[in-house]
Amino acid sequence: MMRENSGLRSSVKPMNRVLVIGGGPAGMMAAISAAEAGCEVTLFEKNEKLGKKLYLTGKGRCNLTNEADISDFFAEVARNPKFLYSAFYGFDNRAVQDFFSEKCRVPLKTERGGRIFPVSDHSSDIIRALEKELTRLGVAIRLHSPVSLIERDAGGFRIVTGKETVFGETIVLATGGCSYPTTGSDGTAFALAESLGHTVTRLFPSLVPIVTAERFPERLAGLTLKNVTLSVYDGKKELCSEFGELLFTHTGISGPIALKCSCKAAPALTEGKTLSMRLDLKSALSEEKLTERILREIEATPNQELKSLMPRLLPKSLGEVLLEAAGLPGETRLHSLTKEMRCTLIRCLKAFPMTAKGTAGFKEAIITNGGIPVKEINPATMESKVVPGLFFAGEMIDCDAHTGGYNLQIAWSTGHLAGESCSGK
Repeated sequence: MMRENSGLRSSVKPMNRVLVIGGGPAGMMAAISAAEAGCEVTLFEKNEKLGKKLYLTGKGRCNLTNEADISDFFAEVARNPKFLYSAFYGFDNRAVQDFFSEKCRVPLKTERGGRIFPVSDHSSDIIRALEKELTRLGVAIRLHSPVSLIERDAGGFRIVTGKETVFGETIVLATGGCSYPTTGSDGTAFALAESLGHTVTRLFPSLVPIVTAERFPERLAGLTLKNVTLSVYDGKKELCSEFGELLFTHTGISGPIALKCSCKAAPALTEGKTLSMRLDLKSALSEEKLTERILREIEATPNQELKSLMPRLLPKSLGEVLLEAAGLPGETRLHSLTKEMRCTLIRCLKAFPMTAKGTAGFKEAIITNGGIPVKEINPATMESKVVPGLFFAGEMIDCDAHTGGYNLQIAWSTGHLAGESCSGK
């Protein structure tokens, strides 16, 4: 009988030990996915708690994905969308919603633009749900454990933290990029990938407020404009043009369309270029229709001053700034406006000029542009093509998307695929 039991024990396949480095959304999802696939998983996080950056997403409300058809997600990915085909379809936005609402019992809701949030509007509910799932699956969690070294070892890897040295057959690197460095996402882990033979592309802040050369935004700080169009140019070349909502800040512009434009503008701005911008403040009206409206206003109140017309066209503070930029005296009577002055006014309303001189940097960036080149990663598994047994997930990969829940979907999808793929190693 003893010999029979011994034979049974020797036939059992050893459990694959997976070491996940990074306790953000991609890392937690990778750990959950690997544990569900039967792996022995240890999750290492340098902070005192998991999901520190996730806590800030969606202004603390956690825009965890989008309601759009998954086929529409690729158009929202600014860099290397095709690389995400297997990840997106393997664990799509419906699967994400089912995971949180059905498995984790977190009620969700859909808001403008198809953005998905927890009903509570608390990102802490999402983090708590992930922590419960990690605990349920037996994932060992090591907090206050920054990884300082990864070395190849016989049949796997050896990692060193400030507290211990641990061996595992496979590793998932999911430490994030450089955005919001105070949360621990400071880019230092890219050196770990480089030490193993990987390269790292140039890193830029993305989805980040734009700093203007002009000082007038400080006077308008807090003012939000809706239904406007922002266009950014590098010389005569249009880099991007986005319609929607814009916010003035003390140093420049932010809001959805400015953040979206920063995806294309940030590399040039980070390299020291200045870019010209044009803001169409009356996107719904052609120049002809706008001219007709202004002529009607002049005809109705010919003796009023130009500065009294502006609040009927724009918020008062912006109207004052526009007249200054256009060089038009506000005291001019409407009946005294020349054709040239009207054309100048209309031109400023349709193409208000600004100059981008930089960005707010990684400290205010939502996401990182750049990372591990996708050519060095197998898109079907997220495994490194350079180092077998090493997997990547989330913001470390050179893929970034626009606002609306798309970047978190990248984290969930790549994390799930990386964790699941570990079980086959």
